[in-house]
Amino acid sequence: MKKKVFVTKEMVERIVQQYPTPFHIYDEKGIRENAQRVREAFSWNPGFKEYFAIKATPNPFLVNLLREYGCGADCSSLTELMLCDALGMRGEEIMFSSNDTPAEEYALVNRLGGIINLDDITHIAFVEKILGRLPETMSCRYNPGGVFTLSNGIMDNPGDAKYGMTTEQIFEAFSIMKAKGVKRFGIHAFLASNTVTNEYYPQLARQLFELAVRLKERTGAEIAFINLSGGVGIPYRPDQEPNDILLIGEGVHQVYDEVLVPAGMGDVAIYTEMGRFMMGPYGALVTKAIHEKHTYKEYIGVDACAVNLMRPAMYGAYHHITVLGKEDMPCDQVYDVTGSLCENNDKFAVDRQLPKIEIGDYLVIHDTGAHGYSMGYNYNGKLRSAELLLCEDGSVKLIRRAEEPRDYFATFDCFDFYRNLRL
Repeated sequence: MKKKVFVTKEMVERIVQQYPTPFHIYDEKGIRENAQRVREAFSWNPGFKEYFAIKATPNPFLVNLLREYGCGADCSSLTELMLCDALGMRGEEIMFSSNDTPAEEYALVNRLGGIINLDDITHIAFVEKILGRLPETMSCRYNPGGVFTLSNGIMDNPGDAKYGMTTEQIFEAFSIMKAKGVKRFGIHAFLASNTVTNEYYPQLARQLFELAVRLKERTGAEIAFINLSGGVGIPYRPDQEPNDILLIGEGVHQVYDEVLVPAGMGDVAIYTEMGRFMMGPYGALVTKAIHEKHTYKEYIGVDACAVNLMRPAMYGAYHHITVLGKEDMPCDQVYDVTGSLCENNDKFAVDRQLPKIEIGDYLVIHDTGAHGYSMGYNYNGKLRSAELLLCEDGSVKLIRRAEEPRDYFATFDCFDFYRNLRL
């Protein structure tokens, strides 16, 4: 199967006249169509809500775009909560799923009225001390332990993961919180990352639905929602079959009818927290070939590096590459595609078959719409790129400017030499 790009060589040649490479660019049309499919897939559940995982792509333009389709925000840090605050998001538009959480973050999510999703039983007393009382709606993160068969190397097996409460702990937590005045409860779990199978959500749903029935029977807690979290992946490789969100939604529906409805729990809302699935395929990193090197291997050096996309260096992750204008040419060359960091793992591709690349060619690195820009950093003093939105009408909008040297040096204003910098 051939992976398609949503920009052409001619489009990029126009864009770079105003915004030089490298840059991340997002496809508004694709994002909207996908958000609509997700909403349709779970329309059978009146309370359904997708809480977009802001960590995947923390850009207010894109968060607001998803809000048009009823999406909320899944946050896990102070600045993610601040982003929501700046956008005017309030109440149950916000799900706060954090771990090892500082006190000020619980205080802020409470001020915004968001839902607190506790990672550990000891946080019950921690939150109560900070807020003076527990909110009427709270959620707990569940970790069943053991091995989850659909897991992969990005996310540890549940028994090795730092997230969530044990089965015994979640029963105790619900009893404690109910005694302290919590009235509406949620259950949350995240057991695998980037699964490319339609079976993950239905399998996870069955575990959580059966747990919900037992929790209600034993503790008397009102289970208001069950949060399937994220983990629904995308086909990074051309030979992978993409997930079918409509089939996934129907699979969850079937389990819902088998487990929750007979238990008198047919009013439980289903939540999701997808980041990669919502945004990943609809973003790309565009970079230019600026060097070639012929030693023990053939190298193409580009003007992007791992600060623009860390996943290949961090995970050995595959990201497909298209050489613009050469989509139909034979891939009869073998290259390592590299960036300029002083790290040997700064490679977007290793031994990749590609068309003959010449200096000045534009390369599109696919599927960077989630965990692409957001995982950027400043090692070697490198500066992060701009983010652009390809609008439905074909125009291009700047939605985050590129970093400049003054941004890198801004936090050195306590040193005398800062005044001598030529910015």
